[in-house]
Amino acid sequence: MSTYEFKLPDIGEGVTEGEIVKWLVGQGDQVAEDQPMVEVMTDKATVTITSPKAGRIKELRGEVGSVVPVHAVLVVFDLGGASAPAPAPSAAAPAEKKKDDGPAATAVGDIKEDLPGMALFASKAAPAVNGNGAHASQAAGYYNAKPLATPATRKHARDLGVDLRTVPPSGPSGRVTKRDVEQIVSRGATPAAQAPSGAPAPQREPAAAPARTFAPQAIGSAVAVASADADTRTPLRGVRKRVFEGMMRSKHTAAHFTFVEECDCDALVALRERLKPAAEKAGVKLTYLPFITKAVVSALKRHPSLASAFDEVSNEIVTRGSRNIGIATSTDAGLIVPVVRDADRKSILDIARDIQRLGEDAKAGKVKPEDLGGSVFTITSLGAQGGLFATPILNFPEVGILGVHQMKEKPVVKNGQIVVGKVMLLSLSFDHRIIDGHVGAAFAYEIIGYLQDPDKLFLEMA
Repeated sequence: MSTYEFKLPDIGEGVTEGEIVKWLVGQGDQVAEDQPMVEVMTDKATVTITSPKAGRIKELRGEVGSVVPVHAVLVVFDLGGASAPAPAPSAAAPAEKKKDDGPAATAVGDIKEDLPGMALFASKAAPAVNGNGAHASQAAGYYNAKPLATPATRKHARDLGVDLRTVPPSGPSGRVTKRDVEQIVSRGATPAAQAPSGAPAPQREPAAAPARTFAPQAIGSAVAVASADADTRTPLRGVRKRVFEGMMRSKHTAAHFTFVEECDCDALVALRERLKPAAEKAGVKLTYLPFITKAVVSALKRHPSLASAFDEVSNEIVTRGSRNIGIATSTDAGLIVPVVRDADRKSILDIARDIQRLGEDAKAGKVKPEDLGGSVFTITSLGAQGGLFATPILNFPEVGILGVHQMKEKPVVKNGQIVVGKVMLLSLSFDHRIIDGHVGAAFAYEIIGYLQDPDKLFLEMA
């Protein structure tokens, strides 16, 4: 019988690997073409991968929580058409074919939260507990009970007598690098590294139960937090892990500065009210966000440097030719940024339709790979929870982001008279390495000008 090896496809711009979050088929199952097979979490979103062919599942490569590189074999199909008896392993526990080479390169822990695309990590066993009642990984001083590392790094660690579980990672996606291992050795943090040639390594003292205190405990260059009885622990994984890494990278790379200004929205409110009935007839919910998106696109035409990024490898500023606008969207699984493509070529109604679809897909955990990545500027809106103002963090590697806050009634001066007006605060953060203060301010006032006189937006239609 012929077999077919299905490899993990390229499922998003810049995505090099995916984390298996849920198998939808089991070994031995007969599947149809386009039948959903597996949910895979990338640094962008959770995607459902369907079967490319009809056949019987001969082998599943990887367990739930495994990180699989793009183009690695994910599923092996038997295309002979015969229905062989289903083997014992189920979808929840696919057979493991990999050679045991130290700790597996998988994510750690179980999650019980019911989240879009993540209501999947059903806890199968309680964490191991030692005689003192402490989690084994914590009592042993592990930084990560199942560290990510390449085979070469694992071999290097074994040669130096370093336990990878105790090494703080510095590589992409939390991987332990050779340099991390060597730093541990240079600090003398491993008994094997300190033992004279031919002498036995000193024995580690028995682990004591963790102190019932919230004071951090240092482990190398990392910090561990002791737990109290009422505490719970949730592994950092999936979308939340990607947000964690992305925010840290942006904050520690770009030189942020934020500009805040008021926007009189009376004319915008009136225009939206006039257009809402027509939008509803077209089946579209018309919010203020499409108008804001169009205002940003129009302002980018006069300030193209705001649609740029810095290439750290070539040491060049890359000015983007497209006008793809990211719309930051909060989901139960974390913050993701689906993208309105070519917003400069679309009407306000078209943009509204895109934003509505992207928002619904994001909250359902069903964003398509083609709707992620490639944005040149991002808008984040807190809506009714907008507060006074905030300082948004850049969506790396972009150099600008707009924070939209709650529209409120407040006193304003018009024609020398104090009246009640609709006012919204806009906060824009920029990368000061590339965007000068006066450029950022001019860009902000360009956006405000369009929103205070929104009829001008219709003059900007492509």
